[in-house]
Amino acid sequence: MATRASWKGGLTIGELTCPVALYAAVSASERVALHLISRPTGHRVHRHYIDSETDDEVGRDDQVKGYKTKNGEIVLLEPEEVAAAVPDSDKTLILSSFIHCNEIDDVYLDRPYYLCPAKPAAGEAFALIRDSLIRQNVAALTQIILFRRVRPLLIRAYEDILLATTLNFDDEVRSSRDAFKDIPGHRLPREMLDLAAHIIETKKGHFDPSVFGDRYEAALADLVQAKLAGKKPRPPRRPAESKVVSLMDALRESADTTKSGTPDTPSRRTKTGSRSRPSHGRRKAS
Repeated sequence: MATRASWKGGLTIGELTCPVALYAAVSASERVALHLISRPTGHRVHRHYIDSETDDEVGRDDQVKGYKTKNGEIVLLEPEEVAAAVPDSDKTLILSSFIHCNEIDDVYLDRPYYLCPAKPAAGEAFALIRDSLIRQNVAALTQIILFRRVRPLLIRAYEDILLATTLNFDDEVRSSRDAFKDIPGHRLPREMLDLAAHIIETKKGHFDPSVFGDRYEAALADLVQAKLAGKKPRPPRRPAESKVVSLMDALRESADTTKSGTPDTPSRRTKTGSRSRPSHGRRKAS
């Protein structure tokens, strides 16, 4: 793999240790990067830090991290004090806890990484760990020190490798009740449910991420290319406004459209027989 490993160390089960490397499975490096530019000169501008009370510029040597308490007191933290609070980098992932894959709540999943053998000689031990997880249909839980932070790590079999996903801490995950507490319940008519079921049935397909695109990113790229070529940027296309006035009318209109035929949607254009993906399990409801 050409990309740089985010972490290297050992994956351990009992007395078995396999050297592994962690590679980011998601990257934003291909996005269009925009910078702040001085309009008169065309030069990039740099950030300067200003004292919020005196408006004086604060030099780099005079900048220090701090914590503001509830009563407004500022606690200054020196760089060496902050560095001392960072955990020692443990280069071992000890797999001592295993759970069934369907027990994983989606809201805890954070960032995915590919977990690969760090050297060719580790292939056999790596395959043993991977195939054991597949046979038992389990995922492993461990901890990792990544970017100076201790993170829970979930390891699952993913095709012929392992997928490691950092997890959110329990106190970071909000209860769904907070979001839905003001949403009233509804008893829906049978006709409405039948129409919705018909629409879903006609639009079933398979997941293919390649059919989805970042429209904002594409529009930015087109805008840059047009200005480089000295052309006037094209105005963005706006979706037509709907004239449907009720939920039932919207369902009936959608059902009539599916009967008469509709253009392919991403879910209908996808390929059959796509590669399997690891199950994310249940979604936390409370």
